[in-house]
Amino acid sequence: MSTREISFAEAIREALAQAMEADERVFIMGEDIGVYGGAFGVTGDLVHRFGDDRVRDTPIAELGGAGVAVGAAVAGARPVYEFQFSDFALLASEQIVNQAAKMRYMLGGKASVPVVFRMPCGSGTGAAAQHSQSLEAMFGHVPGLKVLQPSTPEDAKGMILAAIDDPDPVLVFEHKLLYKIKGHVPEEKYLTPIGKAVVRREGSDATVVAAAIMVHKALEAAEILAKEGINIEVIDLRSIRPIDGATIIESVKKTTRLAVVYEGVKTLGIGAEISALIAESEAFDYLDAPILRMGGVESPIPYNPVLEKAAVPQVDGIVEGLRNLVKGRI
Repeated sequence: MSTREISFAEAIREALAQAMEADERVFIMGEDIGVYGGAFGVTGDLVHRFGDDRVRDTPIAELGGAGVAVGAAVAGARPVYEFQFSDFALLASEQIVNQAAKMRYMLGGKASVPVVFRMPCGSGTGAAAQHSQSLEAMFGHVPGLKVLQPSTPEDAKGMILAAIDDPDPVLVFEHKLLYKIKGHVPEEKYLTPIGKAVVRREGSDATVVAAAIMVHKALEAAEILAKEGINIEVIDLRSIRPIDGATIIESVKKTTRLAVVYEGVKTLGIGAEISALIAESEAFDYLDAPILRMGGVESPIPYNPVLEKAAVPQVDGIVEGLRNLVKGRI
């Protein structure tokens, strides 16, 4: 495949455009996604390319908008609904959790709900407590939903295309700080497999499992520790539900230590699920140290920029935690 370097946001826009070009059932909807181009500029000029029948601005009514998207999916369309902030999906949780996630089950498999919900998420933009949460674990708790978290422009494009192609409801959590990062992305249409993690860095002393922006922080921490002779393996989870347990288990069996780094609140987060996965697997007998969870603090995200950074894992803290893990200090 031919590649060039584009941003995370551009990769998503290209995925949406390619899906709309390939299938007339695909349309996108959400607040300010038309002429304004989306709250974070992701949809850009798509309204000029495809018209307002297929790029639909919706009122400030997330429950209603999500309900229209779910209904359109059941009726045979392939809608992609963008929330301005993932936090606002809580207003639409009735449609996502009680309708989209359960409809195939309750109708005995006679209906599918191929809807995609795009979720700008995470802290770091000074948007404060109601616009900065990481709710992927909350939605990942619901059977019937698939939950994705890309960390690179290449995966952002491939995951959006895979989500649109999937017969079930898919939530794609896009960390807001990643929209401007650039990376090599194939020009052609391709699908990134749902439910498959990837090893971003090979290592032997400890395994770090992370997703979205925390993958970049973990990789930076690993490079710092490499100068001390500590070799860290970094796994990009990519899919929160389903989780690729096999890749994590094999890595832990090799490195004998595990840390999970995530921005969501530590309690009942993805770190707990991955810790339990290892505790219930053959990898548990290979552990040489307790499992380390590094998650967000027990607090809403503060507006103050210093406190905002302190509320979620940062590179220095990840370095210290991994150093202590490998040296047997926890």
